[in-house]
Amino acid sequence: MEYGYTGLFVSAFLAATLLPLSSEIVVSGMALSGEYSASLLWLVATLGNLAGSVINWALGRYFIGYADRRWFPFSTDQIARAQQRFQRFGVWSLLLAWVPIIGDPITFIAGLLRVRFPIFLLLTALGKAGRYAVLLLAIGEITV
Repeated sequence: MEYGYTGLFVSAFLAATLLPLSSEIVVSGMALSGEYSASLLWLVATLGNLAGSVINWALGRYFIGYADRRWFPFSTDQIARAQQRFQRFGVWSLLLAWVPIIGDPITFIAGLLRVRFPIFLLLTALGKAGRYAVLLLAIGEITV
């Protein structure tokens, strides 16, 4: 845990992108080390993961014109599937933005469909904060 909270933020941020990373492992390891505050771990992980989702939203909102480029992070198939799911469940699907595999495309599609940013931010933050709270609760670092 050499990089502390900064490393956690970066890990959580990158995990919210298409990179196959898991910030839960980092959060758990740091929490179980006893060297870090559980509430700060929760806050930093939530903010980092949320920031990564904001990047996805911005890609959908402002950069969709580049979707045919090889470097673009979402394939047309991923976009079509996520758009179908999103339209089926609406903005409430943003509460599932933390779910591996489907979460990143959901946040991208929210930008593409021009979901208002405050609504996007609120629902995405609630889902991501809840996920880290449940994780810290499950490993016994926080109690209710």
